[in-house]
Amino acid sequence: MTTLTTAPVAPLLTHLFAQADALRPENLPIFAQTSPEEIDRLMQSKAEWRELYTHLKDIALPVSREAGRLLYMLARAMNARHIVEFGTSFGLSTLHLAAALRDNGVPDARIITAEFEPSKIARAADHLAQAGLADLVEIRAGDALETLAHGLPDGIDLVLLDGAKALYPDVLALVEPHLRPGALILADNADYCPHYLAKVRAPGQGYLSLPFAEDIELSMWIGAKR
Repeated sequence: MTTLTTAPVAPLLTHLFAQADALRPENLPIFAQTSPEEIDRLMQSKAEWRELYTHLKDIALPVSREAGRLLYMLARAMNARHIVEFGTSFGLSTLHLAAALRDNGVPDARIITAEFEPSKIARAADHLAQAGLADLVEIRAGDALETLAHGLPDGIDLVLLDGAKALYPDVLALVEPHLRPGALILADNADYCPHYLAKVRAPGQGYLSLPFAEDIELSMWIGAKR
């Protein structure tokens, strides 16, 4: 029996994933009226990500069910204490990670998660409260390049990148000085950010990395050569 697979977390996640399945981004006007090429450009734009994600403020944009379970398993296997998440959204991935921290039972464990959309922050906070996991999570409101630029703990065990794809390299640069050797970084839909993939896959940059499943890049921090 785990926190992830029992009430209140398990039925809450079942409900939230069902809601996410019913309201897909491709059904929004911006996607119906915009070419796939333009959507790809917007996804990779550092200048227009706020506009795009504002259109998506009522969409959960969760990791897959399988990715959520993978996050739980990784955090448990690592006995994680410090986790950083970029892109809280409705908190589905956060729930998986917080469930792992609860089951790890490590003192002073916490997740720092960053989200710029106020309505999503409110939803995520409510979901974490319903799950009884809010005490393990600090939600930082605003631009992650500002909110994650300070106050990060040393010895970060696990990082989830699931916000604006174009910002992945910049967010990684903020957390990298705080990573412990062997820390894992899971980047969702990283194919939208070739610069990020080039960084974590290049020799001598401090990472071992591989594509995992359809939409995940899983990387390990081994330390850059000096």
